[in-house]
Amino acid sequence: MANSTLEQFPKQIKLPDGKVAHLRLMTAADRDAILRFASQLSEDDLLFLRTDITDPTVVDSWIENIRKGTTITILAELNGELGAYASLHQDHARWTRRIGEIRVNAASRYRGVGLGRVLVSEIFEVGKGHGIKKMVALMTPEQTGARTACERLGFKVEALLADWVEDRRGQPRDLLVMTFDLTGFTDQAAA
Repeated sequence: MANSTLEQFPKQIKLPDGKVAHLRLMTAADRDAILRFASQLSEDDLLFLRTDITDPTVVDSWIENIRKGTTITILAELNGELGAYASLHQDHARWTRRIGEIRVNAASRYRGVGLGRVLVSEIFEVGKGHGIKKMVALMTPEQTGARTACERLGFKVEALLADWVEDRRGQPRDLLVMTFDLTGFTDQAAA
């Protein structure tokens, strides 16, 4: 998945509150940083993660997907620590090869400062550079903050699938599928 959109990393960005975030691509060397990041997430945050990033084998699979080129992850570091990430996940099956799944997560102390919006904009540009035409975000209806954030960015609800997923406690949950058409996206549209 190498292309010119990845050559811009690493870079620094200034957030609306004046903080500076260092953005770079995730590598295998970030394994322990991801596990530390995950260990600091609240139980509510962990409850709704699609994959259990507190599990070292799951993080190893994530790193393997980066190595294989099916995942690209941008890390945001603030004050020397991992504050957030955004990932683009692709399935290379012929009929879904132009669809990318976006996953974004920020430490609680870095929420509400514009970091998530910046990371989404960055991952949209990466997706466009990789031929992605539509981004999909998957969540449960209970994730009202994530849904609101996606709606503000222009994502639309495509489907609600009853009892489609199971949370960390083994409870069935509905799955909300939201999409964003990248065809008309520009970074000004996301700002």
